[in-house]
Amino acid sequence: MSNSARASLVWREISGLDPENCTELHQCQTRWFGSADGSRTRSNFACVSLAEKREEKGFSPTSAQLLKHPLAMVALVPKDAALFAAGAIAGAAAKTVTAPLDRIKLLMQTHGLRAGQEGARKGIGFIEAFTLIGKEEGLKGYWKGNLPQVIRIIPYSAVQLFAYETYKKLFRGKDGELSVIGRLAAGACAGMTSTFVTYPLDVLRLRLAVETGHRTMTEVAFNMLREEGFASFYNGLGPSLIGIAPYIAVNFCVFDLVKKALPEKYQKRTETSLATALVSATVATLMCYPLDTVRRQMQMKGTPYATVLEAFPGIVARDGLVGLYRGFVPNALKTLPNSSIRLTTFDTVKRLIAAAEKEFQSIVEENRKKPEQTADDNST
Repeated sequence: MSNSARASLVWREISGLDPENCTELHQCQTRWFGSADGSRTRSNFACVSLAEKREEKGFSPTSAQLLKHPLAMVALVPKDAALFAAGAIAGAAAKTVTAPLDRIKLLMQTHGLRAGQEGARKGIGFIEAFTLIGKEEGLKGYWKGNLPQVIRIIPYSAVQLFAYETYKKLFRGKDGELSVIGRLAAGACAGMTSTFVTYPLDVLRLRLAVETGHRTMTEVAFNMLREEGFASFYNGLGPSLIGIAPYIAVNFCVFDLVKKALPEKYQKRTETSLATALVSATVATLMCYPLDTVRRQMQMKGTPYATVLEAFPGIVARDGLVGLYRGFVPNALKTLPNSSIRLTTFDTVKRLIAAAEKEFQSIVEENRKKPEQTADDNST
């Protein structure tokens, strides 16, 4: 057996071997064997079956066949790698398209704190933030800070996908099914894992987006290290983990359950994925947005808040309860294109991978039949 082969050992109870359950007694008699000393021993029955999956490299498509059927080339790429690449591309595209709304949201979330340092306490609205960015920074200002966000989303998507699949396996029950609690736990753990790994880039994006005087991400990073130390890259990590855990948990769980509850003929439709993603993202955002506002204000340089317990009453005292939901409208507006782009991309790639594997196997099957046909022709 080759080194890459895998053997499976399966134990099954065979009720027919029990005389009490066997209808044909002559088929279920216990066998006794005598030994040299005259004693008798009972023979128990066991069966081990080993199966080896042989790689049929001789039937793999040739270069000419792959050029003739280019879709089959996709099957040569590992499935996980293809999905990770699709997730990274989808995330980067979604972030770039919705960058203006994200910039407006960040400005609305942090303006109260920045204005408070200057002696004012008034927040700004969506139209005012939109106008302010265009007036002070021009068209490029709406995409300020987008590069570190795009850089962050590539490993973020990959880590989150790996982690979610891993945690789903860990939280499956003995029957192999994933319960609602298991889905929530898997999503929460995946969200926290990906957030922890990419959190410094998120802090850099915020500083670059809302603070003046810095031109590049490298300049912001060196200034943070020199003035505030390495720990500044993880300011607000606590509320970030607390906020992302329920958000990803609710988002993934609602999406899976709603789509699973629909009739099978609707589950594979693109519009179903888009609508389900919108519902799940909206529910998750409404529940978790206040924690996101707290996190953003704790990330700001010179923030007066050291803990979540200080930030919540501080924001409410300064801006009222509405202060916890500042920037919610642009955030909600960017949820639809974000979810739409990502889910549509993933669904498209999954169908592409399935079609590629089917075409690849058809070529392999065609190559397998050629020697048989040649042998039949020679025999006749």
